This record gives sequence, C-alpha cells and structure tokens, in this order.
Amino acid sequence: MKNFSRIGFDNEKYLQEQTSAILERVNRFTDKLYLEFGGKILYDYHAARVLPGFAPNVKMRLLQKLKDKVEVIMCVYAGDIERNKIRADFGITYDVDVLKSIDDLKWYGINVAAVVITRYEKQPAAEIFKNKLELKGIKVYLHYPTRGYPKNIDLIVSDEGYGANQYIETTRPIVVVTGPGPGSGKLATALSNLYHDFKKGKNAGYAKFETFPIWDLPLDHMVNIAYEAATSDLGDINMIDPFHLKAYGVEAVNYNRDIEAFNLLKEILTKITGNDSVYLSPTDMGVNRISAGIIDDERCQEAAFQEIIRRHLRGFVDYGMGLIDKETLDRNAAIMQRVGAKDEDRLVVEPARRAAKEAERSGKGYGGIYCGAAIELHDGTIITGKNSSLLHASSGMILNAIKHLAGLPDNMVLLPENIIDSVTHLKKDILNGKNASLDVEETLIALSISAISNPAAQMALQKLTELNNCEMHSTHIPTPGDEAGLRKLKINVTSDPLFSSKRLFVSE
Repeated sequence: MKNFSRIGFDNEKYLQEQTSAILERVNRFTDKLYLEFGGKILYDYHAARVLPGFAPNVKMRLLQKLKDKVEVIMCVYAGDIERNKIRADFGITYDVDVLKSIDDLKWYGINVAAVVITRYEKQPAAEIFKNKLELKGIKVYLHYPTRGYPKNIDLIVSDEGYGANQYIETTRPIVVVTGPGPGSGKLATALSNLYHDFKKGKNAGYAKFETFPIWDLPLDHMVNIAYEAATSDLGDINMIDPFHLKAYGVEAVNYNRDIEAFNLLKEILTKITGNDSVYLSPTDMGVNRISAGIIDDERCQEAAFQEIIRRHLRGFVDYGMGLIDKETLDRNAAIMQRVGAKDEDRLVVEPARRAAKEAERSGKGYGGIYCGAAIELHDGTIITGKNSSLLHASSGMILNAIKHLAGLPDNMVLLPENIIDSVTHLKKDILNGKNASLDVEETLIALSISAISNPAAQMALQKLTELNNCEMHSTHIPTPGDEAGLRKLKINVTSDPLFSSKRLFVSE
C-alpha cells in the first residue's frame, strides 16, 4: 500500500524563493508593480491536494512578509454577480466570496484598497452589491467593457479605452490584483491603472503571480495534467510556450489562453510603456517558483493522479446539476484516458459502492434509496457507512471512523436513542421536514450533546480533526447538510451522480 500520508512539498523553500522573485520583479520598476494573482490567495485547496504538504494559505504568509509593501485590489465580474456564480470549495457565491476575502485579508493585516466591479453594464445585482460594499465603508469602482478590445489597440490604449475607467488610488509599491475566479477582470483592471500611471509619468509594471501550470516541470508531468483537469470547464490546454522557446531556447510550459493572448498583451504593454522588450514570452510575465518547494516528486505525481480522478467524478455530478456541459465531461474523460486512470483507482470508490449494495441486501436503506459511503484514514484504513432510517450514509461513516480512531468497539452507541428521537421530532413534527434521518451537520451537533454525559462520545468527538484531508466517496450526491458538514471537516469528497432522494427538491 502506498504511503499517502508523507508530504511532497516544503512551504519554507517555496516562500523563500517566491518572495525573492517578487522583490526582484518589483525592483525592475521604480514606482509600482501590479501583480495579478493567477490563482487563489487564500484556501488554495487544489494546490494542497496535488502538492501534499502545501499549506492552503501559504501565499498569504508570503504577503504578510511583504505587508508593508502590499495592498490589494479585489475584482469581481458583474455578470458573475448577476448569475450567482458559485465558488465550489465553499459553496458560496462570488460576491459573498469577495466579502469573505476582504475579512480574511484584513484579519491577516493586509490592506484592501478597493473593490472593482468589472465589465459593469448596469446589472441590477451588481448595483445592489456596490451599495452594500459602500455602506460598509469599502471603496468601489465600476469598470466598463473596454472599447476596441481585442483588435483596436489604438482605441484600447486611449482615454476612451483603458482611460475611461476610473483610476484606483493606491499608495504601496506592490498592488496585488485578485478575484474570486477566472474571468474576474484582473488583467484589464491592472492595465487600466498602468495606463493612468504612465500618463502621470510614473514607471509602473505588470506581472502575474502564477501557480499552475508549473512552467519548469515537463508538459506531461502529472501535476500539470491535473491543472488541465481542474480547468476543463474553461478548455485550458497546457502547451510548450513557443515565445519562450524562440527567445531563450528553453522549453517552458504555459497554457493556451496566455499563449494565444500574448501578442495582443505585448502590443498593449508596448503601447502603454513605450518599451517593446519588457517581456519576451508569457512565461516571462509570471513569477512562479513553486517547483522549488517540491521535495518528493513521486508523491506529488501520485497525488495529482488522484486529483484527476477526483475531478472526473466531480464532473459527472456537476453535469447532473447543470453546472457544466457535455464537452467538459468529454475533456475529463480524455484526460483520464491519457493518464491511464479509472474511477476505481480512487481507493474509496469500490468500498462505498459495496456498502450501498449491502444496504440494499439488508433492506436497511431509507425511502427506497440505498446509499454507501467510504473514507480512507491517514493510515490507509478504509471505513464505510450505510444509510438508514436514523442516519445518512455519510453520518454513519463519520461515526464509524471516529470510533475506530478512538479505539472504541464497533457496536458502541455514541448517540443515545433519546437524543436522536429529540432531533427527529424537531425535524419532522416541528419543522415539518420530510427526511427524519440525520445528516452530517445534525449528527455532529447530536454528538457534541451526547459528549456532555457520555465519555465514549467525548473520546470520539476529539478524533474529528483527524479526518481533515482524508479521502471519501459516496454513492449519492451529498445533501446540503452532508456537504456543509463534510466541508467543515475538510474531507475531500467525491460521489457518484445519483441523488439521495426521489424527491425533485431536496433542502435537507
């Protein structure tokens, strides 16, 4: 059995190299550097999954080291606000994610200069969001679709193009431009301010803080392929950067959108700055030293292989929920074929499906649905659970797992009948719920109540933190209560694309 608990990434090595590279880039410009963040500043769980040992908030530690030199501009696309686009790892909309990010940044001592609502076209939801931010004392700027983009360079780089956007006042030499996801308008925001700076006679610059793909790893490295799987909905494809190869004779990995946009971006930067040799390739624009932190390449490749399978399974669920199209599913399948992976290579898939079959054979499902769930603990032990009239499958699995970790016998009861009866009475008879069995969130609350008088429950409760970053699979899509509870436990969940109820509307 492979040892999936060992780490493959050293955060300190990465921090040292990346900080040095950023400061070197800042020194190229005498006044200001606009640093576009290509990935998430906070809670980068994709990186943590494919680079075991990577701290999801390590980039924030980097900014803290530079906090006297740094301030942040948050960008959010007005269209994403209007259609309530969701950040999947938190289950919150992009506008809410902006609020959360501002709170988090302030907690870490990082100054947020402003929020920019990009490509604003009087969307009602965007206007409401603007008012909400301003009532909270946050500066808000409205940026409009850039006139002439992408073909008319003279119009783009003019007072009618980038110049039509209001200048965002900043005071520090490094301005981090970030947003909740791709397409937030970060590049246009940075270039708009760069245009204004050069009109004012300032020597400012632009660069990208990159994470994936990793430019100095091979094109077919599993970590780089996992990036393609993570962005399959965008159609991203990793490629050898032809501009970098021509300029330096060195193969570097980049992705199609940056490569396709480079000639245009180079023309825009040349038009703004008057310098046609700031960058010779899209790879040049990036500040990316993440490969310096990889200390166990084999472990990272194993983890990335698992992430590819995870994304493939997640794709079927997203398709069933109407979040992605058939082309995205096909891209996921092609990536699986390229790396020779199958769903069952995720070790928790088959045990979960066997648990569901056991529930069906015993007739102990609920509402005619038979669900199974399985979790792989850090020592490689796999624990399963089945649904019943009392517990969701994920709830039963959690209780079984923490009993195992606490060294308690399988037949020990952690939730006394009177507590379960009280919760189900509340759900069915008072709140008029249709499903009496306890989801993960409800189970955790019931366990904490039981722990007051039950020493065994108290022992098991303390083991919940040992489930962080464990791998889990369910034969059915988690209900909202299951999903919320599993997210709080920081369990990496996949599921088969089956609903856990025959009802069309499931709210519990």
